Amino acid sequence: MPRTKKVVSLDDTLWTVTDALWTEIAPVFAELDPRGRRGPERTPPRPILDAVLYHLRTGCQWNRLPREFPDDSTVHRNFQRWVVRGVFERIWATLVEHCDDLAGVDWRWQAVDGVMGKARHGGDAVGPNPTDRGKKRDEAQRSRRRAGRAAGRRGGRRERARHQAARSDA
Repeated sequence: MPRTKKVVSLDDTLWTVTDALWTEIAPVFAELDPRGRRGPERTPPRPILDAVLYHLRTGCQWNRLPREFPDDSTVHRNFQRWVVRGVFERIWATLVEHCDDLAGVDWRWQAVDGVMGKARHGGDAVGPNPTDRGKKRDEAQRSRRRAGRAAGRRGGRRERARHQAARSDA
């Protein structure tokens, strides 16, 4: 019996903020990111939040957001300000609090990924700076000694002795 592949529609996932969701989280923006009294009129937060969601879902660069969203610098600037002001933490807390009202959380779309571990076999092969990585310890020390010499200086003992003799005569 052949396996059937499950098809997930893009309409089933969160790409933009729905009206029901916006009514829940709009007060968070009013409280934590109010409009200023001076300056030009701000871009409304809802299209900016849509652009941030698009960026987070696709992983695209800020300057590669589609034209349907506000300017990339506006979106990035607001994103940074919201992170500092704790807007996303408050939105998450609000949504968890109203989870039953929003028909629960669809845990299929929750994912965490990460790896942490020691570089056990690095040892002496790992140099103190990026240019020395992969060299043996004595090679790294030798290259640092050479780097300390002045550029354009030539010769060995004979030239240094001649130079010191010329300085002592003067």
